[in-house]
Amino acid sequence: QVQLVESGGGLVQAGGSLRLSCAASGRTFSRYAMGWFRQAPGKEREFVAAISWSGGSTDYADSVMGRFTISRDNAKKTVYLQMNSLKPEDTAVYYCAASSDHIPTTTGEYDYWGQGTQVTVSS
Repeated sequence: QVQLVESGGGLVQAGGSLRLSCAASGRTFSRYAMGWFRQAPGKEREFVAAISWSGGSTDYADSVMGRFTISRDNAKKTVYLQMNSLKPEDTAVYYCAASSDHIPTTTGEYDYWGQGTQVTVSS
């Protein structure tokens, strides 16, 4: 069982940066690949980024490639999403998730989800 709690969301101007954190409980955090997804009003939840259990492999959605960076600290049981050069279209609720698969990119492949944190980017 893994419980996930996101933090770090907020309101930022276009071009600004935010760093999201996702703290996990449970002793097996290091066995899970971790991912970030987002959901804007009226839209489906979409993949943003994922990282393997070791941190050695990552994957990104094309829309955030080069602007967002996913990382993890297994000792702290935390995964991060550094978001730079934010755009208004990045506005969404951001969710972290844990998967027993290798850096999956679809929601159905994830076993545990956090409650989400709101990110709002003003133009």
